[in-house]
Amino acid sequence: MSETLRRVQALVLSGDYLVSEHGFDELEEDDILASEVISGIAAATPIEDYPERQRGRSVLVLQRDTSDRPIHVVWAIPVGERRPAVLVTAYRPDPARWDIEFRSRTKT
Repeated sequence: MSETLRRVQALVLSGDYLVSEHGFDELEEDDILASEVISGIAAATPIEDYPERQRGRSVLVLQRDTSDRPIHVVWAIPVGERRPAVLVTAYRPDPARWDIEFRSRTKT
């Protein structure tokens, strides 16, 4: 498992997280409830890990809503910091751009 995801999960589960303004916009645009993303963090599956990102380490994960629909979420930890976990963005993955499990990008 991704070390970044492990850290994000620990932070979120302890209540040490925030949702970025962009994150709120994207949640609303795709009709995703922030509460479902937060409560689903323990079952998140890492897709792409970005430990060396300039703005801070981040990870793209696959999560599911309460209707079992897939959600991709980018979580980050600000550069130079150990906390909080930041929900950067969340969206419903396009089936044409991802494999059937929404874990690998397809070639387009």
